[in-house]
Amino acid sequence: MSDLHNRIRVFRAEHRMSQADLARAIGVSRKTISTVEVGRFVPSTVIALKIARHFEVSVEDVFQLSDGQ
Repeated sequence: MSDLHNRIRVFRAEHRMSQADLARAIGVSRKTISTVEVGRFVPSTVIALKIARHFEVSVEDVFQLSDGQ
């Protein structure tokens, strides 16, 4: 499991978006969104920035390191 935590599911829920909707919006596969969301895959800087930009928030609003990191 990654030391990187995210709030993608929260932001998707607030915007009533599916994983597929978000994937289409930022140009990646639904599987990419799924694996990032559950912490099995650490996103590239580009993907992290695209997700944050899509929701009009900072990267730190979406992604956080676990305590002590």
